[in-house]
Amino acid sequence: MPKIKESRLSTRSRKERTSIPYARGFHLPTRKRCLEALAGKHEQELDKEYDSTGDFFQSIPKPSSIDDWLAQYNETGQTYQQFLDECPWLSKRKLKYVRHTFNSTGTTLQEKYPEGKIYLLPLGEFDGETTPRFSDLAEYARLFYDVPVEILPPVKLVVTGDKVVWEDTLDAKELTRNPRASRSSTRTTHYQLLSRFDSKTGHYQLQINSVLYKLRQIIPNDSICVMALTMSELYDESTDLFVAGMAAGNQRVGAFSFSRYNPTLNFSYEFWYKVYREDVKMSTTEQRRVMLQRSCKLLVHEIAHLLGVDHCIWYSCCMNGSGHLKEDFEQSMHLCPVDLRKLQTLCGFNMVERYEGLMRFYRAHGLSEEEEWVRNRLQFITKS
Repeated sequence: MPKIKESRLSTRSRKERTSIPYARGFHLPTRKRCLEALAGKHEQELDKEYDSTGDFFQSIPKPSSIDDWLAQYNETGQTYQQFLDECPWLSKRKLKYVRHTFNSTGTTLQEKYPEGKIYLLPLGEFDGETTPRFSDLAEYARLFYDVPVEILPPVKLVVTGDKVVWEDTLDAKELTRNPRASRSSTRTTHYQLLSRFDSKTGHYQLQINSVLYKLRQIIPNDSICVMALTMSELYDESTDLFVAGMAAGNQRVGAFSFSRYNPTLNFSYEFWYKVYREDVKMSTTEQRRVMLQRSCKLLVHEIAHLLGVDHCIWYSCCMNGSGHLKEDFEQSMHLCPVDLRKLQTLCGFNMVERYEGLMRFYRAHGLSEEEEWVRNRLQFITKS
């Protein structure tokens, strides 16, 4: 499921109301339900790392727009115990299609799949002044999950008229055998992606399923998942304004676009091809900071889905669903106690070391609010 999928809507339907109801059947969980979601079977007491007291974890805000996620969808929520019971990566049986070493006696992802890596694939150009650096995205994902993250050689997108071609200098089989192989080969393969093109504006979007189809052909042998990241826009159905991206969990691939995360751009709510650049008084450094913050949040959200974590309804959390860009931008970058416990069990990271690494990342990239939150959280869980 895409993190954000916006369809053509009338201006009237976009108007916000003073009181927006939840989707039929949805009820915001009580604190008792949240604590029950956090606990496993027969547990009486949890480590302090999962303590939800204080001001760290708030309830999900009530819908303020009819397009908000919980105004559209009746999410049931995934408890910690349900994650343990359902997560395929925790199974004692090897996942289908996984071709690297499997250890059935392991208890964490790295113990079960010791060769496993998360791969990021640059799809198209990533050389703008404000676009996120791939090395930063890879480092953030590594710190977030404590799982090896590597960057695949970039794929070139060739746009000619109304056609967009995926151009590669290695065939799919060779890349699968050796993802680090040099792309200096003179052999070039071409694959035309499904797309749509507006002749007046020159704007194009890639059809998401054609990208996922190509990714499935080149997934490396030692991959946990492959995430293609692009500055080109994506869509799924003809009625879509855009989709941020989509993941195919059973195939371990996903593709996501950061195009609409640029804070200097505005977009039509009726026509997918109308994109406007606003005269925003924001330095290049600040634009890059905002783009990085938004892109990191999208990246780890979608990787978590591929690792078996569903949308969160328990607290304000980076795993909350979002129905549109404004809602996405306002959501937390941090995991709530329920989802933190899921991923700590799966990945086996040291909680304090993880927070310390994230704090250094936030400080290095000027994400001061996130840095302060992590610093305060560290003080809370480490004080005697």
